[in-house]
Amino acid sequence: MGVKHVEPYTEEWRDQPFRYACLVVEALGEAVESWWRGPCDPRTVTIRLTGGDALVWDEESGWRRGRYVSGGPAVPTLLTDTRYLGGGLLLSPERVPSAVADARAGVGNSTAWRPSYRSYRHHRDGFDLALDGYATYASA
Repeated sequence: MGVKHVEPYTEEWRDQPFRYACLVVEALGEAVESWWRGPCDPRTVTIRLTGGDALVWDEESGWRRGRYVSGGPAVPTLLTDTRYLGGGLLLSPERVPSAVADARAGVGNSTAWRPSYRSYRHHRDGFDLALDGYATYASA
């Protein structure tokens, strides 16, 4: 059985991070006010949290938390007081709530510096295969 590569910029490709984010939203539970798939290049997901904070994930630097200023499905999300959660591009969904708590408290491995794990232009670097692994869990 061969490895299936999803073609970039198809609807299936655009949905890959959204399926991963479903698991993060589930882990955050009632702390989630709303969430959406954001613009592309890089692909993004925004999760608005109760209390005015938001999480933004992008395929180059992973999760960051900050105070929500503006944004929407067609407009990049703007945050203030941003801290990156660390843990790589695909922080385990069950780990996100404690990483958010660490970022809010200014402790843990959170950082204000933007990590750069990969470029969104590298379509065949194996990252989409990792995202597909989360799709299996999301549909189970």
